[in-house]
Amino acid sequence: MSILTINTGSSSLKACLFMPTGARLNYHYKFTPKNTNESYADAFNGLLDKIKGLNLQAIGHRFVHGGEIHDLSRILDATEIARLKSIAGLAPLHMSNNIFGVEYLSRHFNVPQIACFDTAFHATLPESAWRLPIPNSFKLRRYGFHGINYSYIARELPALIGERAKSNIVVAHLGSGSSLCLMQNLKSIDTSMGFTPAGGIPMATRSGDLDPGVILELAKSHNHEQLTDLIYHQMGLLALSNNESGDMSQLLISKSSHAQFAVDYYCRQVSAAIGAFATKAGGIDALVFTAGIGENAAEVRSKICKPLNFLGFTLDESANQAHATVLNRPLSKPVLIIPADEESVIFRLTAKYNLTPITT
Repeated sequence: MSILTINTGSSSLKACLFMPTGARLNYHYKFTPKNTNESYADAFNGLLDKIKGLNLQAIGHRFVHGGEIHDLSRILDATEIARLKSIAGLAPLHMSNNIFGVEYLSRHFNVPQIACFDTAFHATLPESAWRLPIPNSFKLRRYGFHGINYSYIARELPALIGERAKSNIVVAHLGSGSSLCLMQNLKSIDTSMGFTPAGGIPMATRSGDLDPGVILELAKSHNHEQLTDLIYHQMGLLALSNNESGDMSQLLISKSSHAQFAVDYYCRQVSAAIGAFATKAGGIDALVFTAGIGENAAEVRSKICKPLNFLGFTLDESANQAHATVLNRPLSKPVLIIPADEESVIFRLTAKYNLTPITT
């Protein structure tokens, strides 16, 4: 029997069917984040057309937020689904979509479903990285996200750079949602996102870190629902480009000055965040690009790396333009592209349960 993995992002649905033969069937659907329910229904209908008639052993889901628990994965029974619904507000752009997928597929497949948590990889954050400078009584903290992909990168790094993989590594997960992770000994010791996936570096439609006073000022003219929509759907690259686009691929081919400004601003902020990690760690030994922008936007990688020459990173532009695995010049510290593969991690976490289909 096969295992299906579901990766519901902020702007896309990725599904992967892992066959007993080892073959993988991939399905990818992009959509407008503000129209998720209809878009997801369309996406899942298309997916069902491709996999109907196949016997599934289990379904594994990427869940962006696991809350206070640090388990890598959990079985999605009624209690766990209720718990996840109770914390959905911590990541409204993602969690409602994650839960939608579980409930949708449960109507079509009577098989166990597993939640795999993006926050779990960051359970190793020291208190200096996860604590917020607010009273403890609020019980709020930094969690960090994109952990499933970061765990995949950590697994792949030793084969690419050997023992250096255990030193100070910055991984730049750059996509519609963007974040950075600082690793030591292949474990997370700092990350750019915080309490929610809205923080950190700028993103497609999310601002990243903002002066709290800006939110207080906006709250004077926006109610909670309007403010949530503004924070998750109207900021970031979209706002910086004067509403031209939140899609980096579109901004890179645009001739407008607004688009160029948005690209330059984004790259400057990513470079600055990498530099801050270098200060915290006392230096960086390798840099990894991953996810949609990180893997496919040579111009963005070039703009990010240029200010980092003083840290020992120099790109080979021919390798960069070719999207090669190794991007650095011979005397430079390693700069790599490692394509995201959250699906393989979700598959492993789901398969370990050795589940059998539900019988009634």
